Amino acid sequence: MLQVCLNGPRGSGDGAVVPLTPEVMGESAAWAVAAGAMDVHVHPKSPCGEDSLSPKVLAPTLEAIRGRVSVPVGVTTGAWAEPEPEARLARVRSWAQLPALPDHASVNWHEEGAEEIAAALIELGVGVEAGIWSGTDGAARFAVSPLGPRVLRVLAEVTDTSADTAEDAAHALLSGLGSAHGRPVLLHGEDGGAWPVLRLAGRLGLATRIGLEDTLLLPDGQRAASNAQLVTEGLAQYGSRR
Repeated sequence: MLQVCLNGPRGSGDGAVVPLTPEVMGESAAWAVAAGAMDVHVHPKSPCGEDSLSPKVLAPTLEAIRGRVSVPVGVTTGAWAEPEPEARLARVRSWAQLPALPDHASVNWHEEGAEEIAAALIELGVGVEAGIWSGTDGAARFAVSPLGPRVLRVLAEVTDTSADTAEDAAHALLSGLGSAHGRPVLLHGEDGGAWPVLRLAGRLGLATRIGLEDTLLLPDGQRAASNAQLVTEGLAQYGSRR
């Protein structure tokens, strides 16, 4: 399974190819799915371009993307979008008023309040992607979490951005995850580590992701023109390492 991550916390300063409005996110998702993406991860943006957990922001984003694709669509619950844990939890619980919920949402297990956010999502019927970042205590926390067996999948997120060392960091992260409560693992990297880690996922037969959240560049260092181009190259790189 290859997931496309449309935008992440990136903004207008990262270039015009990064989709920031619902309409453009929907178009970008449509082209990425046509290129072979089987799942969508998106960061809904406020009118000023900031990540938001507000249902007023999520609703048009989900509507625009689902109007163009039929694959699962997930969102972030990252602390940067709502730093105060209790306020973040309240935001997630307010998603009950949405006309349609996201299929899944990522929860970074090293962030304060992660267990409560995950429990609220499960109660709403939203799948949980457990984000386990390298270089954090996320794996240790997840190992003892009673919610571990109930998550949709584990996002093994390699934060080492060096092309020379990201693969080693990925191996260490996977080792730290152990059995991951028996849940499927999606392995991915970011920036300079994005392509080496994607190729490693291909060799290991793990799900992965690619998109403008993870990297703005193609493997040859040229700037990517779209999420669809990254997905096309991602599938080629993944398959060549199987």
